Amino acid sequence: MKESDTPLCEAYDVALLDLDGVVYVGRRAVPAAAESLAKARAAGQRLAFVTNNASRTPSAVAALLTDVGVPADAADVVTSAQAAARLLAERLPAGSPVLVVGGMGLRHALYARGLRPVSTAAGRPAAVVQGFHPDLGYGLLSEGAKAVTAGALFVGSNGDLTIPGGDGPPNPGNGALLRVISSATGVEPIVTGKPERPLHQESILRTGARNPLVVGDRLDTDIEGAHNGGADSLLVFTGVTEPLDALTAPPNRRPTYLAPDLTGLLVPHPRTVRDGDAHRCGGWTARRDGDTFTVTGSGDPYDGLRALASAAWATDEPPPRAALAGALESLAP
Repeated sequence: MKESDTPLCEAYDVALLDLDGVVYVGRRAVPAAAESLAKARAAGQRLAFVTNNASRTPSAVAALLTDVGVPADAADVVTSAQAAARLLAERLPAGSPVLVVGGMGLRHALYARGLRPVSTAAGRPAAVVQGFHPDLGYGLLSEGAKAVTAGALFVGSNGDLTIPGGDGPPNPGNGALLRVISSATGVEPIVTGKPERPLHQESILRTGARNPLVVGDRLDTDIEGAHNGGADSLLVFTGVTEPLDALTAPPNRRPTYLAPDLTGLLVPHPRTVRDGDAHRCGGWTARRDGDTFTVTGSGDPYDGLRALASAAWATDEPPPRAALAGALESLAP
């Protein structure tokens, strides 16, 4: 982890923010999100809202953000559908037919790049692009498989295996649905969404960011995507990731900063110091002895979490979850 003597909203010119689990959950604002983002903007940081969800248009996403107290317009939103459309436009002649296995988010993105969305394989589309849509049916998946079998380029907006299921278990995501066409054809798709680089690159091109900060709640998309794009990252614990998940993450899923929520944009982040087997942050000290971790001290429990993360991440090999569970209990208020 890095330290930052100044608040992250001053240290980074653009925050590339995930949405579900970071700014809102479903259609409910995450506590402190709207206020924190307003203060980050007032401090001069630009905000971009970066989503793997290809089913909504940028205008629809912006409207939802505005409804939860975060004013935004379509230009502030970057979607995996837009990243997929850019990739296709770079590889296909203008006006090429592209079979859309998905919703209006993909169709709008293709139109904006001068490509022609179609719905059947009969017109010999040059490519098939698939993105999640709750009403996606067998007929459209079958048309996509036919076109891919005939040689069409196969692109997936994102590879998320699951999506939030409200108050229940997660639901199948686009990554699971991609397996239908892939299994039927033997062709693996080019995936453009997080953690792959195309969506991160789309975000950089759209914002002109020189020193971006990726902000997210998922290790396998947001944080790994930041690593793949060579950007620093802030992990917040308002979504799917628990502290124990972060402590046991492999190197390519370890964030640069940790914070309980988006208030982490508004504050400096303390230095973590290693001295032999001791890892210190604020008033806390964490130690590792084989597979045993201990953390002692007082003060901000997130400083204790940072010290413990420093100890857990001292090697590339992730430590066993059971080894860290007891130490985490020492940080509970």
